Amino acid sequence: MRASLLSLVLFLGSATPAFAAEEAAPKTDLLSPHGGLMVWTLLIFVLLFVILSRYAFGPITRAVEAREQALQDAIDQAKRDREEAARILAEHRAQLEGSRAEAQKIIADGRAVGEKLRAEMLEETRTQQQDMLERARREIAGERDRAIAQIREEAVDLAIAAAGKVIEKNLDDSANRKLVEGYLASANVRGN
Repeated sequence: MRASLLSLVLFLGSATPAFAAEEAAPKTDLLSPHGGLMVWTLLIFVLLFVILSRYAFGPITRAVEAREQALQDAIDQAKRDREEAARILAEHRAQLEGSRAEAQKIIADGRAVGEKLRAEMLEETRTQQQDMLERARREIAGERDRAIAQIREEAVDLAIAAAGKVIEKNLDDSANRKLVEGYLASANVRGN
């Protein structure tokens, strides 16, 4: 294409010797119409228009249309990407809200479990405390009963010793013991 343009310029440059003569004339009015110059200008314009329309306008038009299509595709893709990003953002926000709600539920469940565990531990502690008190009461009652039995035994021994001194006769220990224990048991029953 450059070669054809260059040959056209050379052809036009060699075919216009009349232009060279007119240029030598010192007095030329640029605004006055010249018939030969107008014909040559019109001929060059038409010839250049035909060459450009055949070799340049088509590819330029296709390139412009391709560029327009590429721009339109880029705009459409950007719109789709923006819509997709908005959809994903909405999903992420929904997931975040769901996660927050779940975290709040887990915290509330943890608190409830903690309170329940605390209540169970308090109840267990109260139960253990009651058991310990009952055990202590039983032990105290057992110790009291043993102490009373021991005191009775000592009282029997003292009574037998005192009676033996009073009677001055040593009675049979087992018979005496039964006699005194029976008396004390009957005295205890009457006292209660």
